Amino acid sequence: MWLVPIEVTFYRGVMSESQGVTEPAEHREYRLAARAWLEANAELKTGVDDWSTQKTHVDPEALVAYFERCKAWQKTTAEGGYASITWDKAHGGQGGESWQASIYNEEAAAFDVTNGFLAATNAMLGTALRFHGTEDQKLTYLPPMVRADQTWCQLFSEPGAGSDLAGLGCRAERDGDIFRLNGQKVWNSMAQAADWGFMLVRSNPDAPKHKGITFILVDMSSPGIEVRPLVQPNGQAHFNEVFFDDVDVPVANVVGEIDAGWSVAKTVLMAESQFIGTSGGREASAVLIDLAQRRGVSDDPVVRQQLAQAVINDRILRLLSQVLMDALRSGKPAPIDGALLKLKLAYNRVGLGNTAMAIMGPEGLVEVGPDSTFAMEELIGRFHVSIGGGTNEVGKNNIGHRMGLPREPGVAIDTPWKDIPR
Repeated sequence: MWLVPIEVTFYRGVMSESQGVTEPAEHREYRLAARAWLEANAELKTGVDDWSTQKTHVDPEALVAYFERCKAWQKTTAEGGYASITWDKAHGGQGGESWQASIYNEEAAAFDVTNGFLAATNAMLGTALRFHGTEDQKLTYLPPMVRADQTWCQLFSEPGAGSDLAGLGCRAERDGDIFRLNGQKVWNSMAQAADWGFMLVRSNPDAPKHKGITFILVDMSSPGIEVRPLVQPNGQAHFNEVFFDDVDVPVANVVGEIDAGWSVAKTVLMAESQFIGTSGGREASAVLIDLAQRRGVSDDPVVRQQLAQAVINDRILRLLSQVLMDALRSGKPAPIDGALLKLKLAYNRVGLGNTAMAIMGPEGLVEVGPDSTFAMEELIGRFHVSIGGGTNEVGKNNIGHRMGLPREPGVAIDTPWKDIPR
């Protein structure tokens, strides 16, 4: 079972002295240095008005300001030697080990800092370029990515190609040294602020759907690109739909081989699942327990049962994550499929949203304070992880395929894309 090596966040203190675990001297020295650097460059989280944990930015200007603040912190970590720790120095990284990235992220989790959405796109595209890009592409795109001089968005899903991503139809027609793009993408996070996008296009409609796709890098300031924000029920609009009308992109921007972009896409999707599944901060159950105590329902037997289940879910995810991180620290192959961790996190998030609303009761439907706002955000966002980065159903199918189980019935995989009913 193969997993891509990316940098992931984890719970602070997994290997700390507070849990009675003795670290190797080299690890301990690195931890203390990282902690000292963070103390000199950031403030600890207080749990009150922490900018790094704010989820909703209804005002478009506030959303952009948050994005800029994330960029500033990314640049600070790059200058301090704590960005993209495992990447080669020539590519903007630190040439370090996985255990160093893990320790730094454990320590950083206690501070009021984040690189926000940049962490996801850097993990996805950075991994793709490191595995599939030419050396020139790595030198051109990776260092500016690490410094946040260039920011990226993902341009994969389409109105008719979400769960069935390989059915995408955004066309790329070659004209000499350029590809001319026409079509639409949707659910593109922060496309309104990103400088560049990494994109899947249909370059050969006569080939089977998985074999006529090309992975290409697109300058978002190119003529013919229109970005339209999508407003969610909570008023936030970080998702977008993006339209391409005769957008010219150099063939040199193709990552991997023309018509063979699905292999690059799979690397991105696996990196995304691994990133989502192992990202974390304070356990969700602790947040729910605090909420229940503030609302005076922590002794309610039904609420207590739901809280107990939340604690169990968190501990299972934490143990699975710890197994993965221990392997990365020691340089061993990852023993857990990132899609499995993402599925577990998705199920946990559904329970978190439902339990938050159960604790709040009717007041959770009316925005009268921070607790109600939190509960509504969790209710609206409880399926976010179940859809983002690939739906639960797709994740289960992918795990089954990697286990050797037969595919579900459907159109023959060798049918040309243009002949598939839509």
